[in-house]
Amino acid sequence: MTATLRVLVYSDDAQTREQVKLALGKRPDQRLGEFEYLEVATGPVVIEHMDAGGVDLAILDGEATPTGGMGLAKQLRDELDPCPPIVVLTGRRDDAWLARWSRADAAVPHPLDPIELTDAVVGVLTASDAPDEREARRTTSP
Repeated sequence: MTATLRVLVYSDDAQTREQVKLALGKRPDQRLGEFEYLEVATGPVVIEHMDAGGVDLAILDGEATPTGGMGLAKQLRDELDPCPPIVVLTGRRDDAWLARWSRADAAVPHPLDPIELTDAVVGVLTASDAPDEREARRTTSP
């Protein structure tokens, strides 16, 4: 049986967080375990949860204010080792270059397309991330 995956969903907009959860559902792919969502509305709380460990995937809203998800993604990549996969939600498709700057693993534009979001999430979680690497992130704390 595949372990439950903790997915942090960050946006200052509750509706965006709900859209992400509805698009992905409880288990978006048979190769993955069920998702347990951790909803976060502020940047400092994202940092708190990520520092504590146990997050398998972070989905960060690049349009969130006052702390944007792309800046958070870059900060997390710079500060966490290992850092879980990160998907950023961009304001538009043309903002993909900003997502690359942030070192996110994938970018999905608003308005959210459930299929595109699911493909991005499954892609980053199945790409090269072995279960033992996820376990290392769960147990690593600063």
